[in-house]
Amino acid sequence: MTINLRLGDHFPDFQLPNHRNDIVQLSQFTKPGLLDEKLGFLDGYPLILVFYRGFFCPRDQQQMRQFVQFQDELNVNYCQLVCVSVESPIVQAAFRAGLGAQWTFLSDEGRNVIKQINILDETEGEYAYCAQPYTFVLQPDLKIVKIYKGWFFIGRPTLEELRLDLRAIMENLSNYRYESYNTPEVRQVRIPQQEWTQGTPTQGANGLPVLQGVVSFFDSQTGNGIVTTDAGEQVFFNFTAIPGEGYRTIQPGTLVRFEAVQGKSSLTARNIRQI
Repeated sequence: MTINLRLGDHFPDFQLPNHRNDIVQLSQFTKPGLLDEKLGFLDGYPLILVFYRGFFCPRDQQQMRQFVQFQDELNVNYCQLVCVSVESPIVQAAFRAGLGAQWTFLSDEGRNVIKQINILDETEGEYAYCAQPYTFVLQPDLKIVKIYKGWFFIGRPTLEELRLDLRAIMENLSNYRYESYNTPEVRQVRIPQQEWTQGTPTQGANGLPVLQGVVSFFDSQTGNGIVTTDAGEQVFFNFTAIPGEGYRTIQPGTLVRFEAVQGKSSLTARNIRQI
């Protein structure tokens, strides 16, 4: 049986239930984040896509333990990891918890995806009819840049090989270099801290309109939030729009005034002050 995907092909943008039994689409993992969109960085991020036999396989267990060592690095380099097997979501959830894994597991119980790409393993004895072990490295547009055939464990990628694969993709993204962030357009959304060192400037003194609203959302992990204005418009902000030093947070439900900056596609907020 020969896989029907080659380097340069685009991986099928399939939908499968995750370990929580929520249906997700593959391209969800590679799309740019909310802050990236506001900054105009629309490339997205690379993805490591792993098909494995199941929790019972000692080779899969070893590979997953290696990924557990890798997951903190993936969290800070913005690259993504997804693993797929034919096991049910509840079995995957238990395997994931036992590993201490933080990444997403997807369930192809119906064997639809592994049949589509022709990696169904029908030779196993006790645990037949599962996926042949393959690892794919994908660009943000799901274009395949590396295929690792893991029938023998030695064919599976080392963490260093994956680092090099991911770096080669990241180096070509629009936001990879420092200079991409050091522009007036970006600095009006992701505001340098030194702008607040002289204290909080009077709102509107710079000619920007001042609006009022309520913080309807704030993600303390990403530092991004939304203010819903009195007129019902949703305005994005990064935590750097809150004057001060260090990492700043604000609670949803807080009534605020802010300066409105017209970006490439929508308004963003700066100089956010609690009323």
